[in-house]
Amino acid sequence: MQCGILLLFFGFLITCHGYQVFEKDCMGTKFIVLIDEDDKKKAEQGAAAAFKEGQRLNMVLSDYESASELFRFSESSGSGTKFALSGDLFKVLSHGQELSRQTDGSFDVTVGPLSRLWRIARLRKKMPPKEKLTSAKRRVGYQNLLLSAKNRTGSLTTSGMALDLGGIAKGYAADIMLQTLRNKGLERCMIDAGGDLVVGSPPRGEKGWRVKIGGRKHPDLPTLHLSNVAVATSGDLEQFVHLNGKRYSHLIDPVSGLGLTSQCQVTVIAPSGMEADSLASACLVLGLPKSKTLLERKDGASAYYLTKDDAGTNCTQIGMK
Repeated sequence: MQCGILLLFFGFLITCHGYQVFEKDCMGTKFIVLIDEDDKKKAEQGAAAAFKEGQRLNMVLSDYESASELFRFSESSGSGTKFALSGDLFKVLSHGQELSRQTDGSFDVTVGPLSRLWRIARLRKKMPPKEKLTSAKRRVGYQNLLLSAKNRTGSLTTSGMALDLGGIAKGYAADIMLQTLRNKGLERCMIDAGGDLVVGSPPRGEKGWRVKIGGRKHPDLPTLHLSNVAVATSGDLEQFVHLNGKRYSHLIDPVSGLGLTSQCQVTVIAPSGMEADSLASACLVLGLPKSKTLLERKDGASAYYLTKDDAGTNCTQIGMK
């Protein structure tokens, strides 16, 4: 399919003219591949190879698929066994653990028991029972995930743990898909992984891929021309539920065990999809002041942070040079 329209993704607006466009469901969302290439067959073959990698990674990183590597690893929790990990899963978990240490657990891939509890709460529109929240929190904690680089193994020290890579897996998958396209000689391309963007070299005649930052109108949210970077947005300005008279986000603070109530949105630009995806998730939980401190230590990372109060929505730029 060729495109000469505006594509509106979650958080981003892309202008595309004459690019090859391919779509496929993956990881519970829609993945879109844009390729600036006249040879339709070459583009089709590259996109097919990229989507094949996306489907493969779904069976590695998904917490929904009972046959996935991640699901089977979670099932081993509390058994005392050292689970042999694939290179992909080990890389994602290692990155997540490092970010967990840097954020004191505000990013935590072991949040699965809480994620599942809050999915039910949003469906039923009813607060999780206190005893179930307490039980779930006992099974959450990045310190209970142990990784061995020497043997590429992992162990989960507490029974009933469940890993959730919702804040990192799509970005990583987009990285691998982009590299697959590059290996096929398709450098001028972009991957939209359900709202996480990973962009390659600029289209012909352009400074970069034209991306409208953020999904909400705000004078400080710019349109940027981006290449060879990744962009991810996380926020609770749109998705939330009212429980017991209080507004809770679909996003969870792993430390408190509760849905966020801050009404924020953050868009992170970083060197890779895995970094952008995980940093966006972490910054939303951390809040603006701590996000500034975190991103100042990250090479090549910057962000647009939206906060909402009675006066309206405010935008703060972090790490912009």
